[in-house]
Amino acid sequence: MGNVTSSVAARFAFFPPEPATYEVFREGGGEGPLCLSRLPPGKNVEVHLVETKAGNRVVATFWRHPFARFTLLYSHGNAADLGQMLDLFHELRSHLRVNIMSYDYSGYGASTGKYLVFLVTCRHSQKPSEFNTYYDIEAVYDCLMKEYKIKQEDLILYGQSVGSGPTLHLAARLQKLGGVVLHSAILSGIRVLYPVKVTLWFDIFKNIDKIRQVNCPVLVIHGTSDEIVDWTHGKRLWELSKEKYDPLWIKGGGHCNLETFPQFIKHLRKFINAMEKLTLVKQITQSSLSTSAVTEVKYNKCLRLGKR
Repeated sequence: MGNVTSSVAARFAFFPPEPATYEVFREGGGEGPLCLSRLPPGKNVEVHLVETKAGNRVVATFWRHPFARFTLLYSHGNAADLGQMLDLFHELRSHLRVNIMSYDYSGYGASTGKYLVFLVTCRHSQKPSEFNTYYDIEAVYDCLMKEYKIKQEDLILYGQSVGSGPTLHLAARLQKLGGVVLHSAILSGIRVLYPVKVTLWFDIFKNIDKIRQVNCPVLVIHGTSDEIVDWTHGKRLWELSKEKYDPLWIKGGGHCNLETFPQFIKHLRKFINAMEKLTLVKQITQSSLSTSAVTEVKYNKCLRLGKR
């Protein structure tokens, strides 16, 4: 067990940048809105401190697009914080025409609490930290619902690497989601090292089990030369998805560089467009069904009146 622990710690650990790459402060130093130190003014980004079930306060940023149809709830990888993701969020918002809600896990950046030291550890210390990531995304989701009135069907959950854990945790619980994106995702913690056939009791982020409970279109993106999480993780997650969208296997792509390939943003844009069309079709279908129901009720009333 000790060898497994040290190996995973070396290959696939949680390494938040230290010190954090940004600070949170209030504009004007008093009661003004919250701001991020690395974020230039005029970016149309709102900053929140969201309290979780565990009592931690996590930093969340809402990137608003004036013509957005969807909102991405983005869970980032294990070795970055929000300060390092600002340029990517700006590009995604611009090219995809979506709102983005991003956040730092407990213990990351300016978020309080503890992060997961490594993926496999003793039973008494691994579960609370795993659950912290679940509490984090649940709290950020609640913020989206309350502050921005975002509906489930207008929400796409995006999980990168370890972020696929909290992403699929929430996706398995929401039945009307617009979609899910899995970017360099893992089947589970143990499976990063060993292709085990069954889920072990001490494993965490059991995505292989949770993907079966997701009831919305799933896009999987993975690099074929991923040196950290073999691309077969993404392939298996796609195979287990109920509603499969065309996957993107980036030839030569590694674990942390998929955004640099031109097909990355192109395929994401295609996915967003497809989800917009799907939503429109659903709205038209629901409207037609409602109209048919009203017509049937009127017709039945006429029949009853005719019998009198």
